[in-house]
Amino acid sequence: SCRCARGAHGTKTPLNTAPLLPRGCTDVICCVFLLLAIVGYVAVGIIAWTHGDPRKVIYPTDSRGEFCGQKGTKNENKPFLFYFNIVKCASPLVLLEFQCPTPQICVEKCPDRYLTYLNARSSRDFEYYKQFCVPGFKNNKGVAEVLRDGDCPAVLIPSKPLARRCFPAIHAHKGVLMVGNETTYEDGHGSRKNITDLVEGAKKANGVLEARQLAMRIFEDYTVSWYWIIIGLVIAMVMSLLFIILLRFLAGIMVWVMIIMVILVLGYGIFHCYMEYSRLRGEAGSDVSLVDLGFQTDFRVYLHLRQTWLAFMIILSILEVIIILLLIFLRKRILIAIALIKEASRAVGYVMCSMLYPLVTFFLLCLCIAYWASTAVFLSTSNEAVYKIFDDGPCPLTAKTCNPETFPSSNESRLCPNARCQFAFYGGESGYHRALLGLQIFNAFMFFWLANFVLALGQVTLAGAFASYYWALRKPDDLPAFPLFSAFGRALRYHTGSLAFGALILAIVQIIRVILEYLDQRLKAAENRFAKYLMTCLKCCFWCLEKFIKFLNRNAYIMIAIYGTNFCTSARNAFFLLMRNIIRVAVLDKVTDFLFLLGKLLIVGSVGILAFFFFTHRIRIVQDTAPPLNYYWVPILTVIIGSYLIAHGFFSVYGMCVDTLFLCFCEDLERNDGSQERPYFMSPELRDILLKGSAEEGKRAEDEE
Repeated sequence: SCRCARGAHGTKTPLNTAPLLPRGCTDVICCVFLLLAIVGYVAVGIIAWTHGDPRKVIYPTDSRGEFCGQKGTKNENKPFLFYFNIVKCASPLVLLEFQCPTPQICVEKCPDRYLTYLNARSSRDFEYYKQFCVPGFKNNKGVAEVLRDGDCPAVLIPSKPLARRCFPAIHAHKGVLMVGNETTYEDGHGSRKNITDLVEGAKKANGVLEARQLAMRIFEDYTVSWYWIIIGLVIAMVMSLLFIILLRFLAGIMVWVMIIMVILVLGYGIFHCYMEYSRLRGEAGSDVSLVDLGFQTDFRVYLHLRQTWLAFMIILSILEVIIILLLIFLRKRILIAIALIKEASRAVGYVMCSMLYPLVTFFLLCLCIAYWASTAVFLSTSNEAVYKIFDDGPCPLTAKTCNPETFPSSNESRLCPNARCQFAFYGGESGYHRALLGLQIFNAFMFFWLANFVLALGQVTLAGAFASYYWALRKPDDLPAFPLFSAFGRALRYHTGSLAFGALILAIVQIIRVILEYLDQRLKAAENRFAKYLMTCLKCCFWCLEKFIKFLNRNAYIMIAIYGTNFCTSARNAFFLLMRNIIRVAVLDKVTDFLFLLGKLLIVGSVGILAFFFFTHRIRIVQDTAPPLNYYWVPILTVIIGSYLIAHGFFSVYGMCVDTLFLCFCEDLERNDGSQERPYFMSPELRDILLKGSAEEGKRAEDEE
């Protein structure tokens, strides 16, 4: 007995089996466009993989354009890049050509001693010195000729590898800058210079040296703490799953426990910040302001300042006060939201496999990210080796392209006898190379489109499963055998085009935002205030537009899952349905979102506090202790961010369930009146508290008018 109810536009729709109605394909044209775009995307990937060479990213390149440390080449056992004179890398030419104007060779290991060519030539160290000369070097020239031709470096300086490149091992000893055990070095012309000059030259030579050091230290922290990070993420997963299971059976109690626990966690954070603030009183250097200290790569320095803990304490106090005030003003609405959460818990209980669906979404997103990243790397390494002329002296041909094989016998070498034809960078002038920027933009656009499609597929699948529960008149007898799989099959079979349409709109807005960010970075050096103001306004507008489209798409997908209409019709019906029930949206939907946010904060805060105490060696787990770290905030932030993503994955299922049930509830109220001919499909418990809450809100609104 399939009951029918008159819709908002006078159409009759059998509601108790609405998600299972016979339906047709929607937005077929968008489905075709998506398939064609995927075919083009695969073609771009094949072209990129054909021309690209990711070794250019992994391995450093010597002056001949050959890779260091790559297996199967003559430099297989030479993984490090050695600069003959790293001070010359301070030239502005580095920023233009992305290559130091000094010979570079691949070596087995970086120099470990201070040695000049003059001294080595007349000693037993010459065999050691020769490994840092150009390949095939023969000692058949005079000293001046060797140094002039760039066959050997003038001096070796103790160095350490960093990012597979040899940099001077500079350190301070009793306030004096030293390289190895030396405070001065010989420049190859018989004169000695202070190490400070070398330090300044090295810093200029590599403007991102500190950033690289920071990156390497962070990488080292990950290598020694990765298993503890995984343990922290597993704890977050267990806590999230346990919380969801308890929410299924004890929704009301768990919500209040969650609220109290969030308040207590924030309260402990305030107390801890106050104790640290008091402990630092009177300590030397603790009263230095954050502004005076400036930016430091070692974030532990900030924890020795009283102002840091004062800032943390103020932020947590403001957050605590805001949450308490919201709870006071929303106490009655929270009771209504708890009823909706209880109904969502029952729906999730009947469709328990929905808790595992975020893993499917995560897997598909990983595929999208992997394909996009690999294609981007291959595209960025599709260029060819470009060689240019380098000369320390005045040469009119400097920076001109050249051929290293024919350069020694060319006219260029005769015009500039001291010039070298050296590898400069990877580039190209062909049509393919000129189209690389466009291909990168297309790669990013397709990533956004496919990623949004995967998210849309997940939303429609979950919405279809939960709508099957709501519109079942006799719960759970009228539920299909496998509601989640049925919803997934319907989404792919009938509504691929609609999902592609919604994802396409969002992808267009997102790629526009990326282009605006790129233009903003390019215009930062400009002094045009109007351009900066216009760019800021555009970025703000498109950010708001993206948020609105995401909200509209989410509700449109729910209507697609329920009724099987196309995207535009579903978006219009969902929007006007929400506008007709705007008070209920504020009372129910947003309050439940707030409660779910508190749940995420509870899990993230608990795991974050545990990670903080562990990685700062304040607690021990069994006999093991935290590994020594350069920056203990690295694993802590990783655990916190990962815990939030895990908690968000679990709570997103509940959020989608609540949003679906809410739209179904609004439809149910508009189409039915609770009579025997047109009964409500909501549960009696949900009907009693929601209708009562709606009546109170309506009466309050009338009193205010």
